[in-house]
Amino acid sequence: MLVLFFISWLAVKSSASNNLAVKKLMVVAPVKTATPPRPAKFILANNNNDNDFSFANEALPINDEVVDKKMKHTLMLHGFKKIQSNLLQVKAQLLFPIIEPILRAYGIPDDFKYIPLVESGLCSGTSSKGASGLWQFMPGTARHYGLRVGKGVDERQNVRKSTIAACKYIRGLYAQFNSWTLAAAAYNNGEDKLQHQINRQNQDNYFRMHLNRETGVYVYNLIAMKEIISRPANYGYKPIYAHAPATQLMAYN
Repeated sequence: MLVLFFISWLAVKSSASNNLAVKKLMVVAPVKTATPPRPAKFILANNNNDNDFSFANEALPINDEVVDKKMKHTLMLHGFKKIQSNLLQVKAQLLFPIIEPILRAYGIPDDFKYIPLVESGLCSGTSSKGASGLWQFMPGTARHYGLRVGKGVDERQNVRKSTIAACKYIRGLYAQFNSWTLAAAAYNNGEDKLQHQINRQNQDNYFRMHLNRETGVYVYNLIAMKEIISRPANYGYKPIYAHAPATQLMAYN
């Protein structure tokens, strides 16, 4: 009898120990909630809010006081109160439907269509330095990218051909600088001059670089053009430009 009692006692104790072990296994460790990342001072991606500014989906660091002030001043200079004309919107209505599909075909961001607005006001004249056409090509650069210039022929004045040449040039600039913002700055200042400044300043963020006066405001001017064309009412303009359906283009080199 004593032996049977001892065996029964051991069985009960073993069962209780097993139950306690199971309960311990069922205890779930508390899950730690990840701490949300602190917002960066310099925004690197555009979140498409109406109050954010960007060029080619590379956001302007609007939280920087100096950049913010510079952008507001540029927008003020491009507002209807200063310009007193809707001429740029009218020209955009006529020429953007030609330019936009070519940019897409070459993989160039749509925002580069504003370069002719800043460079030439969508006019095809020739500057005192010899730059000509909507994209303001110098003769040597134009020839390098396949345009005929000379002997009574100047293809810089041809909207389609000059846009194709501009796309080839911009694509090469992006390959060199790996930034659409820097590619736009190099379009204005020349790739060699911009590369020299990047090396000298040890800085490749356009908005933090110290550049000559024209190039230093160039991207700001492009963003301002984008604003007054895409959101004209915000700057006192009548809404004239509307995105037209892309026209079908033939293949080109």
